[in-house]
Amino acid sequence: MRIKMIPKVIPTVENLKKARKVFLENEPRDIFYQVASELIRLTIEEKTEISLAEALAVLLQTWNKAYYQFRRFDNKHFSDISSLVENHVRTAFECRRRSILSLTRDDMPKVIGIFDEFEQVLGPAGASKSLHLLAPEFFPLWDRAIASV
Repeated sequence: MRIKMIPKVIPTVENLKKARKVFLENEPRDIFYQVASELIRLTIEEKTEISLAEALAVLLQTWNKAYYQFRRFDNKHFSDISSLVENHVRTAFECRRRSILSLTRDDMPKVIGIFDEFEQVLGPAGASKSLHLLAPEFFPLWDRAIASV
Protein backbone atom coordinates (compact mmCIF):
# COMPACT_ATOMS: atom_id res chain seq x y z
CA MET A 1 0.00 0.00 0.00
CA ARG A 2 1.37 3.39 -0.97
CA ILE A 3 1.54 6.01 1.77
CA LYS A 4 -0.18 9.22 0.72
CA MET A 5 1.95 12.25 1.45
CA ILE A 6 0.18 15.40 2.51
CA PRO A 7 2.24 18.56 2.02
CA LYS A 8 3.17 20.41 5.18
CA VAL A 9 2.56 23.72 3.45
CA ILE A 10 0.00 24.36 0.76
CA PRO A 11 1.66 26.45 -1.97
CA THR A 12 0.41 29.99 -2.35
CA VAL A 13 0.06 32.02 -5.52
CA GLU A 14 3.24 33.83 -4.48
CA ASN A 15 5.05 30.47 -4.09
CA LEU A 16 3.97 29.53 -7.60
CA LYS A 17 5.06 32.86 -9.08
CA LYS A 18 8.44 32.63 -7.36
CA ALA A 19 8.95 29.04 -8.50
CA ARG A 20 8.01 29.97 -12.08
CA LYS A 21 10.48 32.87 -12.08
CA VAL A 22 13.29 30.68 -10.72
CA PHE A 23 12.45 28.00 -13.26
CA LEU A 24 12.56 30.34 -16.25
CA GLU A 25 15.87 31.79 -15.07
CA ASN A 26 17.49 28.38 -14.66
CA GLU A 27 15.85 25.93 -17.04
CA PRO A 28 17.02 25.92 -20.67
CA ARG A 29 14.76 22.95 -21.49
CA ASP A 30 11.61 25.10 -21.40
CA ILE A 31 11.59 24.89 -25.20
CA PHE A 32 10.77 21.18 -24.94
CA TYR A 33 7.82 21.98 -22.69
CA GLN A 34 6.57 24.53 -25.22
CA VAL A 35 6.88 22.04 -28.08
CA ALA A 36 5.22 19.21 -26.14
CA SER A 37 2.38 21.54 -25.07
CA GLU A 38 1.83 22.59 -28.66
CA LEU A 39 1.86 18.97 -29.81
CA ILE A 40 -0.73 18.07 -27.18
CA ARG A 41 -2.95 20.96 -28.33
CA LEU A 42 -2.60 20.03 -32.00
CA THR A 43 -3.35 16.39 -31.22
CA ILE A 44 -6.48 17.28 -29.27
CA GLU A 45 -7.63 19.53 -32.11
CA GLU A 46 -6.86 16.70 -34.57
CA LYS A 47 -4.47 18.93 -36.53
CA THR A 48 -1.55 16.48 -36.49
CA GLU A 49 -0.89 12.79 -36.92
CA ILE A 50 1.13 12.81 -33.68
CA SER A 51 -0.53 10.79 -30.89
CA LEU A 52 -0.92 11.99 -27.32
CA ALA A 53 1.57 9.34 -26.21
CA GLU A 54 4.11 10.60 -28.76
CA ALA A 55 3.60 14.19 -27.61
CA LEU A 56 4.18 13.11 -24.00
CA ALA A 57 7.29 11.19 -25.06
CA VAL A 58 8.82 14.44 -26.36
CA LEU A 59 8.73 15.87 -22.86
CA LEU A 60 9.54 12.68 -20.99
CA GLN A 61 12.72 12.01 -22.94
CA THR A 62 14.00 15.52 -22.35
CA TRP A 63 12.64 16.66 -19.00
CA ASN A 64 12.69 13.26 -17.36
CA LYS A 65 16.14 12.27 -18.58
CA ALA A 66 17.35 11.26 -15.10
CA TYR A 67 14.54 8.71 -14.82
CA TYR A 68 15.64 7.07 -18.06
CA GLN A 69 19.29 6.97 -17.11
CA PHE A 70 18.72 3.47 -15.70
CA ARG A 71 15.51 2.54 -17.54
CA ARG A 72 15.01 1.88 -21.20
CA PHE A 73 12.61 3.94 -23.26
CA ASP A 74 11.84 1.07 -25.59
CA ASN A 75 8.79 -0.12 -27.52
CA LYS A 76 7.32 -1.83 -24.46
CA HIS A 77 7.64 1.33 -22.36
CA PHE A 78 6.10 3.42 -25.13
CA SER A 79 3.28 0.87 -25.38
CA ASP A 80 2.72 1.23 -21.61
CA ILE A 81 2.52 5.01 -22.03
CA SER A 82 0.07 4.61 -24.90
CA SER A 83 -2.09 2.32 -22.76
CA LEU A 84 -2.07 4.84 -19.91
CA VAL A 85 -3.22 7.58 -22.23
CA GLU A 86 -5.91 5.42 -23.81
CA ASN A 87 -7.21 4.30 -20.40
CA HIS A 88 -7.30 7.81 -18.94
CA VAL A 89 -7.85 10.17 -21.86
CA ARG A 90 -11.47 10.83 -20.91
CA THR A 91 -10.59 11.73 -17.32
CA ALA A 92 -7.62 13.80 -18.48
CA PHE A 93 -9.78 15.78 -20.90
CA GLU A 94 -12.43 16.33 -18.20
CA CYS A 95 -9.66 17.73 -16.00
CA ARG A 96 -8.28 19.78 -18.93
CA ARG A 97 -11.48 21.82 -18.95
CA ARG A 98 -11.06 22.61 -15.25
CA SER A 99 -8.82 24.59 -12.96
CA ILE A 100 -7.18 23.20 -9.85
CA LEU A 101 -9.32 25.73 -8.00
CA SER A 102 -12.34 23.55 -8.81
CA LEU A 103 -10.85 20.50 -7.06
CA THR A 104 -13.21 18.93 -4.51
CA ARG A 105 -12.92 16.07 -2.05
CA ASP A 106 -15.03 14.00 -4.42
CA ASP A 107 -12.29 14.38 -7.05
CA MET A 108 -9.56 13.00 -4.82
CA PRO A 109 -10.02 9.24 -5.43
CA LYS A 110 -9.98 9.79 -9.21
CA VAL A 111 -6.97 12.16 -9.05
CA ILE A 112 -5.00 9.86 -6.74
CA GLY A 113 -5.89 6.85 -8.88
CA ILE A 114 -4.79 8.40 -12.17
CA PHE A 115 -1.58 9.72 -10.61
CA ASP A 116 -0.80 6.30 -9.11
CA GLU A 117 -1.24 4.57 -12.46
CA PHE A 118 0.94 7.12 -14.27
CA GLU A 119 3.53 6.92 -11.48
CA GLN A 120 3.80 3.13 -11.83
CA VAL A 121 4.90 3.56 -15.45
CA LEU A 122 6.66 6.95 -15.40
CA GLY A 123 7.83 7.54 -11.83
CA PRO A 124 6.58 10.48 -9.74
CA ALA A 125 8.16 13.25 -11.82
CA GLY A 126 7.08 11.70 -15.12
CA ALA A 127 3.54 11.28 -13.82
CA SER A 128 3.40 14.90 -12.68
CA LYS A 129 4.79 16.20 -15.96
CA SER A 130 2.55 14.06 -18.14
CA LEU A 131 -0.64 14.86 -16.26
CA HIS A 132 0.26 18.55 -16.33
CA LEU A 133 0.64 18.45 -20.11
CA LEU A 134 -2.72 16.73 -20.47
CA ALA A 135 -4.52 19.12 -18.07
CA PRO A 136 -2.25 22.11 -17.35
CA GLU A 137 -4.73 24.17 -15.33
CA PHE A 138 -5.75 21.22 -13.17
CA PHE A 139 -2.48 19.34 -12.55
CA PRO A 140 0.29 21.72 -11.46
CA LEU A 141 3.79 21.17 -12.74
CA TRP A 142 5.15 20.75 -9.25
CA ASP A 143 7.85 18.39 -8.08
CA ARG A 144 10.08 18.05 -5.03
CA ALA A 145 12.74 20.41 -6.40
CA ILE A 146 10.19 23.14 -7.20
CA ALA A 147 8.43 22.63 -3.85
CA SER A 148 11.67 23.26 -1.98
CA VAL A 149 12.11 26.77 -3.47
